[in-house]
This record gives sequence, C-alpha cells and structure tokens, in this order.
Amino acid sequence: MDYKDLANLIFPDAKEISYYEEKYPRRNLPEGAMVLRVAPSPTGNVHIGTIYQALINRIATKKTNGVFYVRIEDTDQKREIEGGISQIIKSLKDFDIYPDEGMTTEEEWSGEYGPYKQSMRKEIYQAYAKYMIEQGKAYPCFCSQEELDEIREKQMAAKIRPGYYGVWAKYRTLSVEEAAEKIKNGEKYIIRFKSPGREDRKIKHKDVIKGNVEFPENDQDIVIIKADGLPTYHFAHIVDDHLMGTTHVTRGDEWLSSVPLHLQLFQEIGFKAPKYAHTPTLLKNDNGNKRKISKRKDAEAATSYYLEEGIPAQAVKEYLLNIANSSFENWRRANPDKQIEEFDFQLNKMSVSGALFDMVKLLDVSKIVISRMTAEEVYEKASKWALQYNTELSKLLEDKEYALKVFGIERGNKKPRKDISKWSDVMDNIDYMYDEYFYGKEQNYDYQVINDKEDIKNILKLYIEKYYDENDDKQAWFDKIKELAGELGYAKEVKEFKANPDQYKAHVGDVSTVLRVALTARTNTPDMYEIMKVLGKDTVINRLEKEIERLG
Repeated sequence: MDYKDLANLIFPDAKEISYYEEKYPRRNLPEGAMVLRVAPSPTGNVHIGTIYQALINRIATKKTNGVFYVRIEDTDQKREIEGGISQIIKSLKDFDIYPDEGMTTEEEWSGEYGPYKQSMRKEIYQAYAKYMIEQGKAYPCFCSQEELDEIREKQMAAKIRPGYYGVWAKYRTLSVEEAAEKIKNGEKYIIRFKSPGREDRKIKHKDVIKGNVEFPENDQDIVIIKADGLPTYHFAHIVDDHLMGTTHVTRGDEWLSSVPLHLQLFQEIGFKAPKYAHTPTLLKNDNGNKRKISKRKDAEAATSYYLEEGIPAQAVKEYLLNIANSSFENWRRANPDKQIEEFDFQLNKMSVSGALFDMVKLLDVSKIVISRMTAEEVYEKASKWALQYNTELSKLLEDKEYALKVFGIERGNKKPRKDISKWSDVMDNIDYMYDEYFYGKEQNYDYQVINDKEDIKNILKLYIEKYYDENDDKQAWFDKIKELAGELGYAKEVKEFKANPDQYKAHVGDVSTVLRVALTARTNTPDMYEIMKVLGKDTVINRLEKEIERLG
C-alpha cells in the first residue's frame, strides 16, 4: 500500500486537482493589476477593521485595473451567527464599497471563481488535501484530546516549546498500512501537514508594508482538515488564494507570525505565493495605554455604530485613508472636490506600527465632509437617517422647503459652517430654528459680557423700533448694528474698544451677541444675518419681544 492508496481511502470521491486548475484558470489581467480580497468571518457585528481592509483593497485594485473580491471564511461554524454573511454584505454596501466578485446573498455569488464561501468549497479543499497525502506531505493523525493534553503537559514540565512537531508529532511516522488499518477500524482522525521545517533555520521575507522580516522556519504539523471535513483557515486560504488568483494578501499584522507557515504551505503544495502586506492594527488610547480596538470594549469597533450615530460613510472612509497613508490629509486639502479613488494610494507607504483610532479626529473629518455637502444632500441624508433612528427629527424635516433654508445657512461659501459632525447632531443644531422647539424647552440665555437686564432690554427695544429691516442686505444689516451700538454708548468697532476700553461698556460684537442669544438662546450659531432671513420678520420680532417681556 502506498500514499496514493491511503489518499483514496480517506477521500475516495475527491477529484484530481487538475479539474480545479482547469475550472479556475489564471486571470487575464493587465500587467501590474492587483487581485485583492477581504475575507471576513460571519461571527458577529462587522468590525471597522474589515471596512478598513476593504477600502484600501478597493482603491488599490481600481488604481491597477485589478479585481477586488469578498470571500467568506466560515469554516469555524461553531462561531457563525445567523445572517452573518448578509451583515457583511450590507456593511460593505453601507460604506459604498462594492466588490467586483463575491457573495451577494447567504448562498449566491457573482464571479467566475466561486463559490466565495469556504463552507461551500469543501470538495475543493479535500481534493488538494488528497493531493498532499499522495505526495507524502500530509497524513492522518489519530491523536485524541487527552493525548494532545498529555503531550502539552510534558512539554510544559520540560519547559520546551509546546506544539505538535518533531518527536512530539505522535502519528507523523505511522506507516501507511497502520494508518489505513486505523481508518478501517473507524478510529477518528484529522489531516495534518507534514512540515519539512526546522526551528533552528531562519526564513527571510519581504513584507510589502513591514519590509524585510526574519523568522524561524515553521516546524509545526498543523491541522489542515478538521474532523468535520472542513479545512482550517491556514489551508483554506492557501487553496483559495491560489485558485482565485490573489496577487497580494492584505491582513492585520497579528497574522505576521503566520508567514513562515503560509509560505511553507504554498511551497510544499507547489503554488506561487502571493505577496503579503500586513496592515497596522487599529489601536485605541485607553488611559495612556494603547490597545487593539475591540468590539467587546469599544462601541466604535462595530460598523453598526456609525450607522446608528449617523456618521457619513464618506467621512469614515476619508478618516481611514488618513490612517492608511499620512499623505492623504494634505492631498484632500489640496483637492477638496476630487473622489477619494483618485488619491494615489500606496500599500508600501502604510505605517509600520499600529494606527491610533481617534474618534475626535474622525468627527473633525466628518464635519469637513458634511460642510462640503449641499443643503439638498444634507437634507436627504439627515432625513434618511432620521426615518430609522429619530422619529422626532423626521417629523421636523417634513417641511422640506423650510428645512432646506435652514441647512442652506452658511453653506456653499468659502468657509462653510462646520457645526454638524453626524446626523445625530442635527436635532440639537437646528431645533432653535423651529418655534415649537424653541419655546417648547427651557432655555438658558447666557448673555456673557452685556448681562444687565436693562442694558439688554434697551438693545432689543431700540433694535426693533429703529434698526431692524428685513429687506436689508448683509452690509446694511451689520452697519445698523454698529449704529445701534454707538447710540447706546458701545464701541462701534472692536479695535476702538481695544484701544480705549475705559471709554466703553462693551463693543459691537457684544451687542451682536445680545441679539444672537435673544433670538436663539445660544452664543454660538452660524451666521446671524442668514438665521434672521430664514426665521423671517414675524418670528424675529416675536422672539425679541418675548425676551423683553421675560426679562421684566
């Protein structure tokens, strides 16, 4: 009996690998085209790291006229959640990241190299595992959990490296006949890779991002096919990346230590290995210490967080590109109207060390992204978010014509308003523009410098009686506030006040603040002239008169 007989005994129905090599031919792509994939597991809420990887892969492949595909790695079926694949597909769509190939539903896919779900490719892995057994490069292992625990205990007691390797690989040297007899007797087994490596030898590898790295060779006889007939990640991704024509594997740098094993598997099975690019881990500052961003500890680790908060997908992507290539921020500043796909993204220019994920910075980016939107875009996106997450805001925005005027304040000019960082901010940012909300809650009128009630009433009364004209243009409006300030003994210019502070009670800016607070109950708002134009004469007069009345 030889290795081929043993392989046939284990996998009697598996096809020759030549069948799959013909079925999945080499891709016909232009020179330099990259074939990249994102390969999440359907085990829960989609991690922001998946979007990070998908984004850089999508941009890199578009730039090189390559292919970006999504492969679902679901061989660990104990951890899989119902609807997990649909969640992954939806998350990518939510962030406007569209693959060229991959799963489109839980069971369907688009592309010539499918299925793109590992649990549907069982027969393919078994064909290649059978080939490895025929070559004497894989073998059945009959170790029970008790035997594995015993091996580990002995290794720990002897203070040597744990694992299934060398003399500790109990069934590695079992003869073909002995192995066949055990199988025929119904003994349970798995398939292990027979590693030719030695730990005292080194391998040198050039990672696209990390540069030159050196590791001990892999000598572990890892499991390649589990007891349920499905492959482990290590073996499945070798077969899939070969058949799907992956040119570069981008993945988190926690996988860097697996490079010796994966390169060895590619070599032993006879495939050309893709290039590896280990991206920096997304980190979070936790009381001065940096740690990996975690779905268990950090709400922002899950993609659902950004939908619920109403942070635009575009803002998240721009922030992630800031992390990926530090030159993106300057490029965006110089090219505010260009699509992010036009940015010259380079995998090899990614940071070598971990990338700090900063929500404050992300929200700053989001403010800029929203500030570039038209009033119509803000209205549409805020309304769509509100329909799902805030019925109160949704109702408020039913009067589209008025809402567009509100969102149009200080928008479309050289320095647009940057007061909205996410759609969940919108209600607090605009409710004072609606009388039912302005009068419907207790307001805190913080008048700041000019805070004497009589002084405030005098300013408001004089403004209504003499200076307010709804038909004034912006210059005339501001000139009248200056005149009002001068008539009541305030400096008409800020520089006048600074030059002679003892001559004046306050200056025109402080007078303007009185009007702002009386009208909006806020000290910081977008442009006051535009606010008054949108509110209209009746509302302006009514609010000022009610405030005079409130002051007594």
